[in-house]
Amino acid sequence: MLRNLPVLLDGYKLMVTEDPMLKVYEKDGKQVMATDSEGASLYTVTLFVKPPADSSGRIGKGMEVKVTLETDPGEVAEGSRVELVNPRISQWEIEGRAGVSWRATGVKPASPQRAVSAA
Repeated sequence: MLRNLPVLLDGYKLMVTEDPMLKVYEKDGKQVMATDSEGASLYTVTLFVKPPADSSGRIGKGMEVKVTLETDPGEVAEGSRVELVNPRISQWEIEGRAGVSWRATGVKPASPQRAVSAA
């Protein structure tokens, strides 16, 4: 399986669709906080990812992804435009199911878009 592949998201628009929260999983019927190998808490944030326009100006459909964050996301709220810090994806397969998981070091407010002038 391919793990921790860097993802280039230049030009993509990322919007928070669910407020960030601590990542939890169920173990023996109890909710347990997820941590990294050093014991630091992990977080999740759900984003809508929309691609940039292609050469003809057509904008493709976006998709919603859940991203695991390795640092506290701070005051990022639903509806915010953001950028991922060090985004990566990994393939996974469990009991005949397969997919891709998203992970990032953190999240920060998106840089302001530059205005395009008609010359």
